[in-house]
Amino acid sequence: MIPQAAPWRRIARHRARIDAAIAATLESKHYILGPEVERFEADFAAFATARHCIGVASGTDALALALKALDVGYGDEVITVSMTAAATACAIKLTGATPRLVDIDLRTRCMDVSALEAAITSRTVAIVPVHLHGSPADMPAIMEVARKYRLAVVEDCAQAHGAHIANRSVGTFGDAGAYSFYPTKNLGCVGDGGAVVTSDTGLAAKIRALRTYGWNKERESLEYGWNSRLDEIQAAILNVLLPELPASNDERVEISRIYREGLTSLATVGLVALPVATIGSVLHQFVIVVERRDPVRKSLLLKGVQTGVHYSPALHQQPAFAEYASSLLPVTETLSAGCISLPIQPEAVGDSAREIVAAVSASILCECRL
Repeated sequence: MIPQAAPWRRIARHRARIDAAIAATLESKHYILGPEVERFEADFAAFATARHCIGVASGTDALALALKALDVGYGDEVITVSMTAAATACAIKLTGATPRLVDIDLRTRCMDVSALEAAITSRTVAIVPVHLHGSPADMPAIMEVARKYRLAVVEDCAQAHGAHIANRSVGTFGDAGAYSFYPTKNLGCVGDGGAVVTSDTGLAAKIRALRTYGWNKERESLEYGWNSRLDEIQAAILNVLLPELPASNDERVEISRIYREGLTSLATVGLVALPVATIGSVLHQFVIVVERRDPVRKSLLLKGVQTGVHYSPALHQQPAFAEYASSLLPVTETLSAGCISLPIQPEAVGDSAREIVAAVSASILCECRL
């Protein structure tokens, strides 16, 4: 069986060095905010081409802490997309603000800039663009809107480690970028972990305080914060894996090339929609869209290929977020209804990319031909 994702295989690929890093951390007697976290923060800031990196407990906390540090709170509205993980909207709610969900662009599958501008109200204070599936949102256009209306921007980079636009890293266009190190991410640890990157020194200092109860150097809480610290063992693992990330991302791009090459003929006749080949994408997911998703997925499973669904139902189709749609979201609903995430993690795919293409083609031709 070819798994849709296999983070345990990535750990196995680098197991000897990971074991040594964990053992060294245990021997160091520094378990919270010690040298491993400091090293990771410095190296990931350099990787993301930002001045500062603040390690936190999860990607959700990274978003929430960045927004809170920007003074987003009760009575405010924050615009984001409905085609994303629940974590994006949950982070907004954690600040006390209200998420406003807008549609995505048909081509990029990221935030529709015209829908963004149409959703702005007198209560709007921030924008959270999502770099969905590892492909960059149109940050130059989004930042133009943000400047026009004087809105803060926190980029959701949870799926976009290493993604860029014209050689500029995502996460550096807005006030801050929020990353997740959940095990299935392009850069993942063996539990939860996250980080905020920013080049604003004052904002970085505020986030560092907020991740530990709002403490100052004397451990006095100057404002309300919470406990959200990247721990030393997870940082040690990330320190092993970070140098491997560029090569791993390149492997994802090569797998996606094989997928496109093998599925283009079906896309040409309208039996499948492929993600656009975006320069700067790091292919966290390779998501196709078909008319009969469930039968196709079942057929693929019988052929030994596991698939995923990212994301269905969309946020505005879920009870917790149903009231937050800013308008009708037809592109989101189309993608949500037919999306299938093929295996793309290098350790999951191995040398089976063409085998997967054959299985996908056969399944689509069987289940979706008119």
